[in-house]
Amino acid sequence: MLREGLGRDMASLEFARRYAMAHRLLADPDSKCAVPHGHNEIVTVRLEPHAHFRFGGANALAPFEALKGRWRAWIDGHVDHALQLNEADPLLEFFREHEPRRLASIMSFQGDPTTEALAACFWLKFSAFLEADDLPFDVVEVRVEETPTNTVVLTRESFDPRECGLAPRAWPWRADMSINDF
Repeated sequence: MLREGLGRDMASLEFARRYAMAHRLLADPDSKCAVPHGHNEIVTVRLEPHAHFRFGGANALAPFEALKGRWRAWIDGHVDHALQLNEADPLLEFFREHEPRRLASIMSFQGDPTTEALAACFWLKFSAFLEADDLPFDVVEVRVEETPTNTVVLTRESFDPRECGLAPRAWPWRADMSINDF
């Protein structure tokens, strides 16, 4: 969580990554999004440091590579080209029975894999990476551009990880490379 007394008056860092994905949404069976389809998306994560900038030494609280290394490896190696599905999607049963090796490439969601849900999962996962690596930064914004005309933005004012309703042991909370709990 953001440290008391710090806030919008300090420098922030942003990291962006592009990836390809596919998903389908089940909540509205008449929607065109009920048919599996894909997007080329861009995720941008904004971090704020736990302390104000001060000259001296390395002139940074952490090297960029330490901050974005695991994040990029996860996006490039696990999120890119993943199929995003609701945990209740009958397609999961098909993959379990006929192509179990593909389950590692399926990103699962409690409910539909909307861009809003994806942004929340990105927030939780990057926060877990920062905490596990003992990096003195907090996630304060996640932006997912689904298409050039549709973007979801989560901020600390609009998203509270403690109140999001996601099971506490679910994959987004963990600092591993997981994208599901199969």
